[in-house]
Amino acid sequence: MPRDGDPFMTTDTILPRSARRRIGLIGGSGPEAGVDLWQKVIEETKALLGARYLGDLDGPQVRVVSSPVLGLSMELEANDVAVWPELERCFDELSGASDFVAIACNTLNYYEDQIRAKPRLAELVSVGDVVEAYLDARGVTSVALLGAAPVTKMDRWSAYRRLSDRVTVELPKDAALLHRIIYDVKRLGGSDPDVVARFHDLVGTLESDTVLLACTELPLIPCAAGGKDLVDVTRLLARALVEKSVLATSPSR
Repeated sequence: MPRDGDPFMTTDTILPRSARRRIGLIGGSGPEAGVDLWQKVIEETKALLGARYLGDLDGPQVRVVSSPVLGLSMELEANDVAVWPELERCFDELSGASDFVAIACNTLNYYEDQIRAKPRLAELVSVGDVVEAYLDARGVTSVALLGAAPVTKMDRWSAYRRLSDRVTVELPKDAALLHRIIYDVKRLGGSDPDVVARFHDLVGTLESDTVLLACTELPLIPCAAGGKDLVDVTRLLARALVEKSVLATSPSR
């Protein structure tokens, strides 16, 4: 992403305030994860604009819909009949007032194809797209994937099921433990000492140097990298949204 002072980013690259695209965020799985994505959209807007960010009027135009029903996504296959209609309702609610919409839940990005199958006013920015772009740009060929059970099973219900076609994917040895940690973040918060300790130990069992935090609860846990590149997928998503909102064209490299 271009930063202030980047020689490839000119004044013409930045859209005027009146032309910047609107961002929609879907939260609820869990609500703190939605807040985290919104906060990171603000941070990435400031980082991209740099000295051009002059205060409130340069802040991102964001609409948020947060639905508790989407919390059923932790057991997605069993709850599909309830989750998909609610997710589609949330997307359609945002679509008329947003240009780009993201879902603050890696698991719910399973519905990417269903959302895109129907013509809509807003464009979905998916975790799959931003993660693949990140890995391709860095030439990464092997990653560890950490997420809720529907993600790490890598079956038809996983939003990351196509990732193994591009890179070698390491999965946690104890996926059930990771799933419980995610539930505990929702219940106790990411700073709970026991949650932090268990997650730190789990990361220590991974062999891959690049670790995808493919659940929006995981970046809420403070964790020393231990020499690994812990990739905050929520921040990648925020960065992509801001670039689509603020930049007239993608800078060529």
